Amino acid sequence: MRYIFFASLMLFAASCADVHPRKAFEPARTPARPDYAQLSAWAAHPQKNDPSDRRPEAVPAGDTSRADVFFLHPTTLTGSKRYERGWNGDVADEKLNEKTDGSSILFQASAFNAAGRVFAPRYRQAHLNSFFTKDKKSANIALDTAYTDVLAAFRYYLKHWNQGRPIVLAGHSQGARHALYLLRNEIENNPELRKRVIVTYMAGWPVKAEYFKSVQPCTRPDQTDCYCSWRTWERDFGRKHAFENDVVCTNPLLWTITPGEYAPASRNLGGVVQPFKTVRPALADAEVYKGIVLCKKPKFPGSFFFRRKNYHIGDINLYYMNIRENAWERVQAWERTLGKR
Repeated sequence: MRYIFFASLMLFAASCADVHPRKAFEPARTPARPDYAQLSAWAAHPQKNDPSDRRPEAVPAGDTSRADVFFLHPTTLTGSKRYERGWNGDVADEKLNEKTDGSSILFQASAFNAAGRVFAPRYRQAHLNSFFTKDKKSANIALDTAYTDVLAAFRYYLKHWNQGRPIVLAGHSQGARHALYLLRNEIENNPELRKRVIVTYMAGWPVKAEYFKSVQPCTRPDQTDCYCSWRTWERDFGRKHAFENDVVCTNPLLWTITPGEYAPASRNLGGVVQPFKTVRPALADAEVYKGIVLCKKPKFPGSFFFRRKNYHIGDINLYYMNIRENAWERVQAWERTLGKR
């Protein structure tokens, strides 16, 4: 089944209709660990033909010979169907994998395929309710389980496939949370690895300004050894409810973090919503405001049903082509400065 942006919105909205999981975390019910030596444990991999390889119509291919992309997908374990009732998803579950591949891998991971070879591990993702439940103990165990897999996948990738290539690290939502920990725990204090990590994109997850000891937020579009992070809200709603002044926020049209600096939709090279083959220029504007990106309601076929004021689900989709261009720009900038490091 082919998932589109609109379908993803409905799945996200419907996830609270029948809340799962209903019982406390039970270790015995945790799915088996992935074996990252097997291609089946990867949603995207250079040795596979997968949705991350696709491009919208008329979008040229990039040069994947010079860098790698390590992408961490967001939460797709969101509902109450039989395969969605546990605290952690099973990487062997075909229905869950189909859902992940047809949504995040197609509509998000593909945005980075101009910058390098895309690696996206399947992992025992925590259920969406982990972020909302009152059972914080179970939620934390589920999230730790997910991160354990991400860490194992990253280390396996480095040992067996990276071969010293530069890396673009990217993730959305839960995936961005895991990228945050990878950057802090595995990369920041490892000089040899850090000099090869071009940039980290952490869309859909708040990053406190003082979270990292030395890695800084990106403040220009060609900067490297830095990170970008943003969350997208409807403009009027965001102005009324945003409050996180201590959270770093990147403008995904300007690649700066200056509050109040407005980028009109004319700066948007194109978003990708539905169908995937179509790029929609000037889909969304962007302005940094108190830790979030303010955005006017985008217009596209089916947008009448787009009633949410938090545009979290579209953090990457709305700015797809700008992200695609920026990832490649940073790869080139890293290559120009490599000899100076």
